[in-house]
Amino acid sequence: MANYRVGRVAQEIQREVNDIIRKRVRDPRVQGINITDVRVTGDLQQATVFYSTLSDKEKDVQDAQAGLDKASGLIRKELGQRLSIYKTPELMFERDESVAYGNRIDELLRDLNKD
Repeated sequence: MANYRVGRVAQEIQREVNDIIRKRVRDPRVQGINITDVRVTGDLQQATVFYSTLSDKEKDVQDAQAGLDKASGLIRKELGQRLSIYKTPELMFERDESVAYGNRIDELLRDLNKD
């Protein structure tokens, strides 16, 4: 039962954080960020929010992380008002490297096909 709840909360957080970033966070550094996954600890105290960026440039990635870190208080506060759970989890933002990895593979395959 607990695993189902953790999964449900993770999905809800993913949906809401995506919405909050689009509608409430005014920081230009977080424009174009997409939340790809959320992992919540079993006790619902912490949530790791994975995101992808449109750009793979190091500076853009660092800016996005800085923007998310700065907005995390607002995001968590807003999330607390939207979620129907007792305590809003602490949020940690982490870049989803699998998306960048997949893009790189696509790029390499395209290059191979050019020859």
